[in-house]
Amino acid sequence: MKQSIAHIALVIRDYDEAIAFFTDKLSFSVVEDIYQPAQDKRWVVVAPPGPKGSTLLLARASTDEQLKFVGSQSGGRVFLFLSTDDFWRDYNCMLERGIKFVRDPKSEEYGTVAVFEDLYGNLWDLIQYSPDHPMAF
Repeated sequence: MKQSIAHIALVIRDYDEAIAFFTDKLSFSVVEDIYQPAQDKRWVVVAPPGPKGSTLLLARASTDEQLKFVGSQSGGRVFLFLSTDDFWRDYNCMLERGIKFVRDPKSEEYGTVAVFEDLYGNLWDLIQYSPDHPMAF
């Protein structure tokens, strides 16, 4: 049996501003951007560079209730984890592109990690796992 998590829905305010953030600031690519007229929404999927894996479905909030969760899908906890094969390359590039880090880099037993905010305030780990970690590239 083979299974994987294909998409993780990230509630956003606006498609175009979210696409710009993920492509310009984090070097993600747009995998799909398809207008769905019956629902007056878009199916927008973005992915980080590298091997095929989980992607983000950028889901525009369509109700006031959903809008309340933009930037706070995990109640202030780190929500998403961006794994890299070169922490310092990506960390420095992200700083140059204006990404706000809310926790400085630190070395842990499992790897090197720092916490940053996306354009809505969701918290992410930028992480390079130690070579012996099961999630290491």
